[in-house]
Amino acid sequence: MRGALLVCGTASDAGKSVVTAGICRWLARAGVRVAPFKAQNMANNSAVTLAGAEIGRAQALQAAAAGVEPEAAMNPVLIKPSGERHSQVLVMGHRYADADARSYQDLKPVLREAVLDALADLRARYDVVVCEGAGSPAEINLRAGDLANMGLARAADIPVVLVGDIDRGGVFASLYGSLALLEPDDQALVAGFVINKFRGDDTILAPGLDQLFALTGRPTLGVLPWLEGMWLDAEDSLALEAPRPEAVAANGGDTLEVAVVRLRWMSNFTDVDALTAEPGVSVRFTRSPADVERADLVLLPGTKATVEDLDRLRAGGLDAALARRAAAGNPILGVCGGYQILGEAIEDEVESRRGTVPGLALLPVRTRFAREKLLRRVAGTVALAGGAPATGYEIRHGHPVRGGGSALVDDGSAEGEGCVVGGVLGSSWHGLLEGDAVRRGLLAWVAARRGRRWKPGVEPFAAVRERHLDRLGALISENVDLGALEALIEGGAPAGLPVVESGLVGRVR
Repeated sequence: MRGALLVCGTASDAGKSVVTAGICRWLARAGVRVAPFKAQNMANNSAVTLAGAEIGRAQALQAAAAGVEPEAAMNPVLIKPSGERHSQVLVMGHRYADADARSYQDLKPVLREAVLDALADLRARYDVVVCEGAGSPAEINLRAGDLANMGLARAADIPVVLVGDIDRGGVFASLYGSLALLEPDDQALVAGFVINKFRGDDTILAPGLDQLFALTGRPTLGVLPWLEGMWLDAEDSLALEAPRPEAVAANGGDTLEVAVVRLRWMSNFTDVDALTAEPGVSVRFTRSPADVERADLVLLPGTKATVEDLDRLRAGGLDAALARRAAAGNPILGVCGGYQILGEAIEDEVESRRGTVPGLALLPVRTRFAREKLLRRVAGTVALAGGAPATGYEIRHGHPVRGGGSALVDDGSAEGEGCVVGGVLGSSWHGLLEGDAVRRGLLAWVAARRGRRWKPGVEPFAAVRERHLDRLGALISENVDLGALEALIEGGAPAGLPVVESGLVGRVR
């Protein structure tokens, strides 16, 4: 099998990432050499490749689903919002420019070349490339400069499958309306629909599928059932609204309550996925000072706008709640930007351009922002977790310097990495908690400080993730017309698909 497919969605969090990962897993298990691709991604959840490039977290997950190493070509343009009006633009994994919504449009010619070159490169090296769109293809105000949806499909002649989320309601209107708003030449590449998150009686749904086909001339290729536990490696912050699994304590032990402070510009919130997967650990995202004070562990995650999120913490009274926790010796863990916030001062002429700003002063650390971003994978050991081996990755402009306390991680350097003072911990490493021995050692330390009888689980987090990916592959193989999907990938969109007319384009003809 050789070819490509573009998975678009009627809205953010409709299921594009899930469907793309599932198709990659299905193809990989069938012996097809497959790669994921997202031309343009807007997300603060990212990962670092072996070559030191930064790409969207979803593409790293999709690469894992495909059984290949993630690389910059899989996400050539990454946009990381760093405030209300500005974003950092990365091209092929490295910072290219800072832009607002208007100036970003001026970059489109250069970005389009990078996108098409990356896609051509992947198509030359892999049998199949499964592309994921961005947002909705029917954003008519953005169509002229589109890089990730129908602009990509047209430029590379790729067939498109449109995914709709039935759980939100209005799925038929969103599928029909999205198609109807497209130009006729764009519609010619939209070959079918996939309905996501269905729970109910499929005999009741069937007449709607028949009418959708009659109205559009396009089949529904699959109806994907609602799956519990789809929080893992979520990229869109909308996914945080979904409930996390109920914590089940291992062997009759106590449950540890973890409160994750929900920052406005939170990045890499997937750092907590391994905690959620651990038996006897309950994870909640919150902005409540009461939650922060009563939890067994508070996690302050990364952020792409450190100083701005620090201001919001203070405005919401969370600074005082964190200070009371620290004074009582109750555990706090800051990761990357969260670690910087816990320090004494932040010198920032890069993100906020505010100069020196006082931090929460819960750790003896001062952070200076450098213009060039540090991107690398790292390894060491954590004494607090019994000397457990640790791995992770760094994505940061901020360079914390410890002026007291002790290092959290022995990374082979003279000063070590991170900081520990009493119950307050900080680290610049993302992915630290994915190490089973480190995570369980740190949680045991939390339990001891809180007087809890917590007992660790035994399943490796890597196995949890693999099981998750297998579920996504099965979601596709068991619920989608695989023959039709193969035909699209190999042969492209069928000729003669009808045009669905709207107020902009008219009626079916």
